[in-house]
Amino acid sequence: MDGTETHRRNCATQEPGVRDRMLDPSDGNENPEERVTLKKEIGLPSACAIIIGNIIGSGIFISPKGVLEHAGSVGFSLIVWVLGGGICALGSLCYAELGVTIPKSGGDYSYVTEIFGGLVGFLLLWSAVLIMYPTTLAVIALTFSNYVLQPAFTNCLPPYIATRLLSTTCILFLTWVNCSSVRWATRIQDFFTVGKLLALCLIIIVGLVQICRGYYDSLRPSVAFEFIREPSVGQIALAFLQASFAFSGWNFLNYVTEEVVEPRKNLPRAIYISIPLVTLVYTLTNIAYFSSMTPEELLASNAVAVTFGEKLLGMFSWIMPISVALSTFGGINGYLFTSSRLCFSGAREGHLPYLLAMIHVKNCTPIPALLVCCSATILILCIGETHDLINYVSFINYLSYGVTIAGLLVYRWKKPNLVRPIKVNLLVPLSYLLFWAVLLVFSLYSEPVVCGMGLVIMLTGVPIYFFGVYWENKPQWMNSIVEVLTYVGQKLCYVVFPQEDPLDTSAQIELEEKSEL
Repeated sequence: MDGTETHRRNCATQEPGVRDRMLDPSDGNENPEERVTLKKEIGLPSACAIIIGNIIGSGIFISPKGVLEHAGSVGFSLIVWVLGGGICALGSLCYAELGVTIPKSGGDYSYVTEIFGGLVGFLLLWSAVLIMYPTTLAVIALTFSNYVLQPAFTNCLPPYIATRLLSTTCILFLTWVNCSSVRWATRIQDFFTVGKLLALCLIIIVGLVQICRGYYDSLRPSVAFEFIREPSVGQIALAFLQASFAFSGWNFLNYVTEEVVEPRKNLPRAIYISIPLVTLVYTLTNIAYFSSMTPEELLASNAVAVTFGEKLLGMFSWIMPISVALSTFGGINGYLFTSSRLCFSGAREGHLPYLLAMIHVKNCTPIPALLVCCSATILILCIGETHDLINYVSFINYLSYGVTIAGLLVYRWKKPNLVRPIKVNLLVPLSYLLFWAVLLVFSLYSEPVVCGMGLVIMLTGVPIYFFGVYWENKPQWMNSIVEVLTYVGQKLCYVVFPQEDPLDTSAQIELEEKSEL
C-alpha cells in the first residue's frame, strides 16, 4: 500500500471532521445539467485546436536556430524536422490507445500512476509542476513579449523589465479567462490557432514565391549538405531535442480527456489530423526560411521570423512580429488550460493538496490549479533567463514520454483481456522506445550536467512523496492546519469537489466488466 489509494478515496470522501467543514456541492443540485463537474465542451475542432495550438507556440520561431546549430547543415536540419514529426506521430498513436483505455484527464501522469503506481507517477508530476511546464510557459511568454516590443526597439533588445512585465500581464489575463469559462478558453484557442496557421502560411507562401523566382541556393543538395562543423552523434541528439521542444504539446489533449465530447472517437481523430498537419507546416516553414536566409544569417538572428519579414516583406515587415505574438499568445492559453488539468488530476489522486482538485461552483473551472500554474510561471520569469533551459525541458519531456509508452507495454502484459477501442501494432511503441533510448543516452553523453541536473531535481520528489503521500498517519495538528487552509481556500475561490458524471463512470465499468469475461 503506497498511500495513493488511500488518498484517492479521501479525495472523494474526506476524513470525519473535514467533510463537515467543506462546502457541499450536492445541495439542491440533482439536475444533471447543473451538476458541478468538468463540462464536456471540447468537440473535434476544438480538440484539434488544442493539439495544434499547444504544439505551434514559440518553438518554430526559436528552435530552427538550435536545430541548425546542432545538425550542422541545412539538409540535415530539414531531415531532423521531418523525423521529429514522425517520432511524434508514433508517440501519439500510443497515447491514443492509452487515452481511450484509461479515460482520465492528466495524460502521462494518470497513465503512469495507473500502471506503475504512486511513486513513479508522483515523480513525473513533481518534475512537471516544479519546472517543466512553468519553464515552457515562461519561454513562450517571453517570446510573446519580445516580439510585441521588438517594433518599438528596432536597434536594440527590449528592456528586461518591460519584457517581464508584459509577460506577467499576459499570463495573468489568460489565467483570468481560464478561471472564468472553459468555453471562453476554448474559443480563444480556436481563434488563435487559426491565426498562427495563417501566419505560418504567409511565411510558407512568401518562401515558395522566392523558390519559384530561383532563390534557393541554400537548398541545393550540393550546398544543403555542406556541414558547418563535423557532425557527431551527440550533436545530432541535441538537434532532435531542440526540434522536440517545437513539437512539445502533441500529447496535451490527453490532459483534458474528461472534457472531450465522445473522447473514444474524437481523441484519436484529433491526433491523426493534427500531427501530420503540424509536421508539414514545420517542414515547409523551415524551407521558406532558407529560401531567403543563409545558414550564417539564421544562426545570427535572435528572431528568425522577424529577420525573414525584414528581408522579404519591406514596409509590411511589421506583420511578422504581430503574427508571432498572436501565435505565442494562443500557445500560452493552451499550456495554461492543459497544465492546470495536470495539477487537478494530481490532487484528485492525493499527490497534491486537496484544494487543487476542486472546481468553481458556477463556472466549473479548476481555479486553484490555474492559480498554482500561474504563480509558478511568474516565479520562473522572475528568476532570470529561461532560454538556456530548453534542452533541459526537452530532456524531461522525452523521459516522461518514454516511461509512459513503456507503460503501454506493461499494461498490455498486466491486463491482456482489457477491452481496448484502439490497439496499435507492437512495432509502434517498440520503434519509439528504441529511438527514445538512443536519444537519451547520447543526450546524457553530450550534456551530462544539464541532463544530470534534470534527473536530480526529479529524484528530489522521492522524500516529498514519502512525507506527503506515503506517510498516512500524520499528527492531528498537521491535519488541522491542512483542513483550515483548504477551507479558507474554498471560501476565497468558491470551489468544491466535482461530482462524478454517471455516464463516464458506467462506461468505464462496462469496459472493465467486458475485460473480465
